[in-house]
Amino acid sequence: MAITSPNSSDASSPKKNLEARPDRNTQNGQEVKITPPTDEHLEDMKDAVRTMLVGVGEDPEREGLLKTPKRVAEAMRFLTSGYTQSLDDLVNGAIFDEGHNEMVLVRDITFFSLCEHHMLPFMGKAHVAYIPNQKVVGLSKLARIVEMYSRRLQVQERLTRQVAEAIQEILEPRGVAVVMEATHTCMTMRGVQKPGSWTVTSAMVGVFQDDQKTREEYLNLIRHQPSFW
Repeated sequence: MAITSPNSSDASSPKKNLEARPDRNTQNGQEVKITPPTDEHLEDMKDAVRTMLVGVGEDPEREGLLKTPKRVAEAMRFLTSGYTQSLDDLVNGAIFDEGHNEMVLVRDITFFSLCEHHMLPFMGKAHVAYIPNQKVVGLSKLARIVEMYSRRLQVQERLTRQVAEAIQEILEPRGVAVVMEATHTCMTMRGVQKPGSWTVTSAMVGVFQDDQKTREEYLNLIRHQPSFW
């Protein structure tokens, strides 16, 4: 499900299916290893940035821009570092047999990503839940999964699905639910230029998809504003 609305903060109905589709990091629905970028690639990126500076009418040799190609190339490496990470290495065996079978929810996970259409940032919050089938994963790993997939060139719909599929793969739980809320600078800075608009996407698997009460419990929990003190 994808909802785009200037005041949207909710998700209503689940997706009927959650099918793996090919993308930069999957082959037949499975993660594949990506060859790490080399120093030669970094130099190519710096040359590309210099070309862009010339293309917008700037002088890459002026003082303020001398180090810009290096800075941009290194920033792009960091912002796309998810390509060189794998799910197995990230989880690193932090799966525990606790016999727990009630919902586990980590909400308000801040994420930043780059739109693959314009390479402009989109950012927001992710709410990730699963219902264990005896096994649980370290809570920080849920945030790291969101981070790994967000640090790639993305569309929000695919990012949401990838997070849900990853949790389903490592835990085989009774269900997974992911809602992501984000603002896209490709909408606010250019094009339609609508600041304040939010895009909400969701992916529901298992009991979150099949059982309305479970889905409603999850949606109510992510709407609720907690008070810790």
